[in-house]
Amino acid sequence: MLDTILSWLPFLGQGALVTIKITLLSGCVAMVFAMLSGLGRLSSIPPIRWLSIGYIELFRAASLLVLLFWVYFALPMAGLELSKTWSAVLAIGLNIGAYGGEIVRSSIQAVPRGQYEASIALNLSPYRRLTQIVLPQAIVRMLPPMGNLWIEMLKSTSLVFFITMSDLTYEAMILRNNYYSDTPVIFGLLLLIYYLLSTCISLPISWLERKMTVWR
Repeated sequence: MLDTILSWLPFLGQGALVTIKITLLSGCVAMVFAMLSGLGRLSSIPPIRWLSIGYIELFRAASLLVLLFWVYFALPMAGLELSKTWSAVLAIGLNIGAYGGEIVRSSIQAVPRGQYEASIALNLSPYRRLTQIVLPQAIVRMLPPMGNLWIEMLKSTSLVFFITMSDLTYEAMILRNNYYSDTPVIFGLLLLIYYLLSTCISLPISWLERKMTVWR
């Protein structure tokens, strides 16, 4: 049995690399949309605020699987054809970014009011108030929920199986078709690999949180 499991590892490892790649690229897209939409929701300029609210409400409500199908199958009919990788990155990034926008907004609003008043009393410009007073405190509050969001994003990448991307889940399903009687072992390995990948996200986030809250 051990020899059989060892023969599976190259396939699962190849799939894990695809999963990691999609997670990292989607995470970059999601963090950009999260920051822009979170700050946009707090903007005093109505069109920016309305645009941010529209993005968050629309993409947070959309099913990720439907969004993935829409980007991959419907956009080409409108003349915009993306590769499987970029279809997955865009769909996951837009969906997760909408959740992240609410985390950014709530974290900024959780900064004590006295901090805003002190920065105004110091005659700091709005940009310096945001970058030197508000965001450093808000980012500390964002870390735990953002860590959860990254883990959720990692698990969401398993949906790219439906557009036939050779990710971790896809490779496991191929193995299952070839070794049907070993299904419990194959899915057990799948659970273990996803757990290890999730740990690779949660440990750095916990370390970063401890480092950034040492002043408290």
